[in-house]
Amino acid sequence: MNKKHQNLVKYIFLMTCFSILLNCNKQKEDKEEPINKKQYLPEKNEVNILILDKGAFKKELVSNGRLVALEKSELKFKVNEKLKTIYVKNGDYVKRGQLLASLDAFTFQQKVNKAEIDLKQATLEFDDLQIRRGFNANNKANIPVEEYDRMAIKSGYKNAIHQLENARFDLKSTKLIAPFNGKIANIDSKKHDQISSSKTFATLINDAVFEVEFYVIESELKDIKVKDKITIEPFASNKIYEGEIITINPQVEKDGTILIKAQVKNDNSLLEGMNVKVFIKKDIPDQFVVPKAAVVLRDNQEVLFTVKNGKAYWTYILTTLENSRAYAVIPHPDKSSATLTVGDTIIVSNNLNLAHDSEVSIKTSQK
Repeated sequence: MNKKHQNLVKYIFLMTCFSILLNCNKQKEDKEEPINKKQYLPEKNEVNILILDKGAFKKELVSNGRLVALEKSELKFKVNEKLKTIYVKNGDYVKRGQLLASLDAFTFQQKVNKAEIDLKQATLEFDDLQIRRGFNANNKANIPVEEYDRMAIKSGYKNAIHQLENARFDLKSTKLIAPFNGKIANIDSKKHDQISSSKTFATLINDAVFEVEFYVIESELKDIKVKDKITIEPFASNKIYEGEIITINPQVEKDGTILIKAQVKNDNSLLEGMNVKVFIKKDIPDQFVVPKAAVVLRDNQEVLFTVKNGKAYWTYILTTLENSRAYAVIPHPDKSSATLTVGDTIIVSNNLNLAHDSEVSIKTSQK
């Protein structure tokens, strides 16, 4: 094949490829053309609503408080000795009179035995002294009181009784007994440790009912009285507990606060010293009540959006009362166009970016 013929073949090949490429581009443009012609409809804002009505607004005072057990005792042995046995552990529930721990009692038992012997000896001396002074030892009622006391002291009889009582008390003190029902806490001693009477062995907490201690400022006191209901919410959980105010301390602290105490029952989840949020609620009747999410700002003014014929319209309002979840509202008294009426449809979600006269649709579940 000569060079001229080779060039002709290359030319035909290139023209064929170019033609194929043009056809591909044309087909692609034909396919894309319907997309360019697609029309988009304006998107409506989908919102949640409520129907406005008048009702009681729960005015709410909020404070931080702390749980304190009604009964709490630091338990100590009254004598010093090595720890022999521990019968309970931290967290155990115990009943009044239950044995919690004991010390080695050998030394104290020996003291009791010696005191009993000393008392028997002193009794013999006492009886002998009565006989020598002409009294009947078996009929002590006929002995004058002053004479009886002199003989009892001289013979050592009274001192022996005293020593025996002390020895028996010390022996009894080697056992630690629960003074009331409750839970054990703060045991950190081990078997065979040397126990001192000055050291707390355990803490006993009656946690069936807790006191809630919290403070309010002077201006809030007018809304609080004994037997008012409260609710508390521990910082450690989302549980809600109900209680009742039991005391209001009749003194203002230096920082202008007043100590309030309430009681709340334990469901076995509350702990001594736990920090809680305290809510005191008062019902204020005949109020327009809306959730906080319903109120937004426009031009630094509070507004609510109402729905009429599928469109959102704002109306200026004032919030008169507030709690953690809602506002009590009224039409703005300085705005002639501001109105609120029972039965108005109020937008409570997706209202942050709404404009006056925006088209909206109500979520299907609320239609």
